[in-house]
Amino acid sequence: MKKVLKNVSFVFLLLKMCIILGQEASTQKRILIDVGHGGKDSGAIGINGIQEKDVALNIANTILKLNNKLQKPLDIYLTRYNDTLISLSDRTKLAKALKANLFVSLHCNHSDNPNARGVEVYVVGATSKYSDDATWLAFQMQAALNKKLGFESRGVKFANFQVLRETISYCASVLLELGFLSNSDEAEYLKQQENVFALALSILNSLQNRKMKL
Repeated sequence: MKKVLKNVSFVFLLLKMCIILGQEASTQKRILIDVGHGGKDSGAIGINGIQEKDVALNIANTILKLNNKLQKPLDIYLTRYNDTLISLSDRTKLAKALKANLFVSLHCNHSDNPNARGVEVYVVGATSKYSDDATWLAFQMQAALNKKLGFESRGVKFANFQVLRETISYCASVLLELGFLSNSDEAEYLKQQENVFALALSILNSLQNRKMKL
């Protein structure tokens, strides 16, 4: 991991500065962060025993804490704030009820190949007036995670995931696969709180500086 993912101490100040510089340019949009899995649904289980549901919740809660420290915080909500199971349909219904402008689903990956690594960002293949915005944001997030944190970029991909399919008609929506829990290096990386902090900061920075045409 040390050869691939960057030490957070080298990128923290840069990421923080990007957020500060982006504050004034950002327009206030309502963002719903979908925290993957939860409750009896652990999601993927890491080679070191960490669970996807816990990693996703840790990242999401760290995003909230960082956002609350901004001079002008973004309007961010979570689909869950603790270890509880929320159905996929209820997650998308919440986005509609909140009139969210953006839906971001947080996950971690898993593979039978222990060498598989990197970040994938998904958008739905269906076309709507929000498709271009979703795709643009997906590329921005992937690039930030690669350049600032050193994650390998596995591409922006199309998928018919329910949470994307049921939200794209009324808001831009993306799904992040933040590293492989089946990879010993990335699983250990995601176990360290300082790295979770850097991930959360990178995601928040992308949200802060997005150029949504909504």
